[in-house]
Amino acid sequence: MYPGAHAAEAPERPAVVMADTGETISYAELDERANRLANLLRSLGLQAGDHVAMCVENQIRFLELAWGAHYAGLIYTFCSTRLTPGELAYIVDDCGARVFIGSARTADQALAIVPDTPKVEARFVLDAGPDGIEDHESYEAALAEQPAEPLEERLAGVDMLYSSGTTGTPKGVAIQFAETPLETPTGVTVLAMGLLGFEPGIRYLSPAPLYHAAPLRFCMSTHQAGGTVYVMESFDAERSLALIEEHKITHSQWVPTMFIRMLKLPEEVRSRYDVSSMQMMVHAAAPCPVPAKKAIIDWFGPVVHEYYAGTEGNGFVYCNSEDWLAHPGTVGRSVLGPLHICDENGEEVPTGESGTIWFEAAQQFEYHNDPEKTRASRHPKGWTTLGDVGRLDEDGFLYLTDRQAYMIITGGVNVYPQEAENVLAMHPAVADAAVFGVPDDDFGEAVKAVVELVDPAEAGPDMAAELIAHCRSQLADVKCPRSIDFREELPRHATGKLYKRLLKDEYWADAGRSI
Repeated sequence: MYPGAHAAEAPERPAVVMADTGETISYAELDERANRLANLLRSLGLQAGDHVAMCVENQIRFLELAWGAHYAGLIYTFCSTRLTPGELAYIVDDCGARVFIGSARTADQALAIVPDTPKVEARFVLDAGPDGIEDHESYEAALAEQPAEPLEERLAGVDMLYSSGTTGTPKGVAIQFAETPLETPTGVTVLAMGLLGFEPGIRYLSPAPLYHAAPLRFCMSTHQAGGTVYVMESFDAERSLALIEEHKITHSQWVPTMFIRMLKLPEEVRSRYDVSSMQMMVHAAAPCPVPAKKAIIDWFGPVVHEYYAGTEGNGFVYCNSEDWLAHPGTVGRSVLGPLHICDENGEEVPTGESGTIWFEAAQQFEYHNDPEKTRASRHPKGWTTLGDVGRLDEDGFLYLTDRQAYMIITGGVNVYPQEAENVLAMHPAVADAAVFGVPDDDFGEAVKAVVELVDPAEAGPDMAAELIAHCRSQLADVKCPRSIDFREELPRHATGKLYKRLLKDEYWADAGRSI
């Protein structure tokens, strides 16, 4: 259940393919490079349980970095390539990385963080020539000097990824490191093989940044199962459809914004591509508007799966297309133990009422260097939460309402903005939308929307009035924006999560208030 095991049986099988260029690494090559990296890291004095950090874009060598650290039994942190030097330095220093690996494309950030990451003992850079760059050795040259043989004693590494910072400062999610044999499948792999049909020979398309939890873990699960990962450098709606047809993709992982952007392609474009090879497409990261989910199932067939989980790995809620069609809007039922919906006092609420979602049969985790946030994630009964709000129906299906941090209190009424965001997202003129509370002298907070239009030239009072009327045709007035501003682009993470905190902070700062 690791690349080397599959390399022994099918060495020439493609392990990684850059979907746009066709550049390929076989299982034999992936295993050899991972062994060389594991030997390099061990030669630098790193032992099982030590830490390495990497900041690399989607490229052909990304997954060998992951597997090399995994083979060495290390804790590995991948960092977003979109981070500023200050943000990157914070994560690299906070996680305690002894080695840092960047790339030519992230060289500016890598150079800038050197003074602020004193715990790093060795630095490497990919694609920068045989001499590397200032303070950074050439990754390729260092790798070439290492043997391709496996380490004598191999334990499985584990990732420690950082939250996307959509509601505050990013925090590392630390799963307890255990001395686990390398061949042990990860929890994600067990679920993927049991629920999603991961098996040898699948062709898995990854359209999202690999440094995020779900893409990274699903790609590594594809390798544990013996499939081929097709990596997109970045998401493009029409290009995704073309790649599905070209490579006869069988499995894939998405976020709702990708669905919406594919659905908004002209019908003649959508019908141009044969997507019948798709056997499983799974999505998560944010609630999906009901009309969008139904339209995707109608288009691709009942191959759409959904889950609700977090980087924390403390629970897994799942549904297939059939369950969703019978319970529109659900994210599924828990497959890892009971769920509990509780009020602000930690008391369970009646079926059908909303409250904080708590997982009972939870894998234990901590927020690295943040005991206060760790404590806030714990219920007195030992349950854990991601901070999301939802409700359960009588059949045990979970429906997400929103994150607790995004709740708006307007005139004493609690409003969760996800409902208005879903309605706005389905308007044909809207490319993206964010809804949040802004200061209001009469109501405390007022519901505000900031919208990115498909055609920016349509921005103005008439469009704002049309969108507000569109919301009011489907939702109670109190849930609808009282005003709308327009932006050329919203601050959305490449994985689909919206950095609503950045927008909200801006409006509260402009009003001279803090939150």
